[in-house]
Amino acid sequence: MAAAWPIAEVVRMSGVTARTLRHYDEIGLLPPAWIGSNGHRYYEERQLLQLQQILVLRALGVGLTEIARILGDQVDELEALRDHRHRLLAERDRLDTLAATVSRTIADLERSREDGTPMTSINRPENLFEGIQPGDVEESLRDFPEHAEAARRATAAMSQADVEAGQRERTARMIRLAELLAAGHPADAEPVQTHIDAEYQALTALRTVSVEEFRAIARSCTENAQWSAAYEAITPGLAAYQRAAMEAYAAARLA
Repeated sequence: MAAAWPIAEVVRMSGVTARTLRHYDEIGLLPPAWIGSNGHRYYEERQLLQLQQILVLRALGVGLTEIARILGDQVDELEALRDHRHRLLAERDRLDTLAATVSRTIADLERSREDGTPMTSINRPENLFEGIQPGDVEESLRDFPEHAEAARRATAAMSQADVEAGQRERTARMIRLAELLAAGHPADAEPVQTHIDAEYQALTALRTVSVEEFRAIARSCTENAQWSAAYEAITPGLAAYQRAAMEAYAAARLA
């Protein structure tokens, strides 16, 4: 009989909660190899390999529906692992480029404030957006399909200049929030909440967003690996700061 591990052992090894594993079973994404007479779930090597694939894809920001499609389409597990490795290396390179871009911008901003030199004379403007792709926003919204579709429609109707302007504004908003964090403002302070209000207005310009959806988006700042990595590339703690600020905004202004 093949080696099998009870759900408690899988939880210990993987760091995934038992509740999450049961949810994966309920939606047909990761059924256990078998269920014992005591009702406990048991997982064999094949299920552990599949769980690894799920966690890798989640770390890349892929939603559960798309993961189910990918796993359903795959034929060979070794080939799938090679594909996941390729995705991880590509994502590492993209984040390295993005981190270098933001680090360069921070250095240029500090230099321009010290000597009064306009930033555009220090850094070619197009360098601000190295590593940031137009599809990044839509890709990061996989867990919010209705909003992703609204973003896709809005982007399709824009000129390239408008798309680039939107990228500049999103980058600028993240840097402004990092500056508020560095200045020591609490997440519920007025300057921060004014900043979040501008973000909320930009968000709802695409489509109406319920309070619960806004709170779910706030949670994704730390729970969505792609989002969290983008914030942390700017400054450590920014993802949690953004989430706390959005949750404070929802409680004070949207409740």
